[in-house]
Amino acid sequence: MRDKTDSEIPAVSSWRLTLGVIILVLSIVVPLLGIPVVTGSGLSVSMKSTVSGVLLVGAEVFGILAIAVMGKPGYAFIKSKVFGFLKRHGPAKEVSRMRYRIGLLMFCLPLLFAWVSVYAADYIPGFSQNPLTYAIVGDVLLLTSLFVLGGDFWDKIRALFVHDAKVHFPQK
Repeated sequence: MRDKTDSEIPAVSSWRLTLGVIILVLSIVVPLLGIPVVTGSGLSVSMKSTVSGVLLVGAEVFGILAIAVMGKPGYAFIKSKVFGFLKRHGPAKEVSRMRYRIGLLMFCLPLLFAWVSVYAADYIPGFSQNPLTYAIVGDVLLLTSLFVLGGDFWDKIRALFVHDAKVHFPQK
């Protein structure tokens, strides 16, 4: 199935599209900003869980509401813009051997660190005081590695979840 070009997407009412985008952005931003505020508050654990759950469910409801406000043409327009951006700026299909090796290193380091840090937390400088910082850096490094590794690596990851997938090694 191919993406629609701008000329193939029906005209969208600008106020409906604008309102839909605002609601959609709020459905993403409110939980991202609200849940850390709630968890850092002095509320009881059960209240924190309840409010966080309401924020997440509310995000889903607002996402659906945004699509309803935009309508099918508005949703198709937003979808074409987002996927067009990702297609232009996403990972390359094939990468050089050096880039692949760097990407593998970037991919494996956070996984190894997460495994070792449980057993050696006392020996890692600053880990006990700032575990969240280490976790965020590891997550960013792991996600960045997926772009460095390129599109072929995504296919390899996907093949892990396909029962009938077979490995094919190219002949040298």
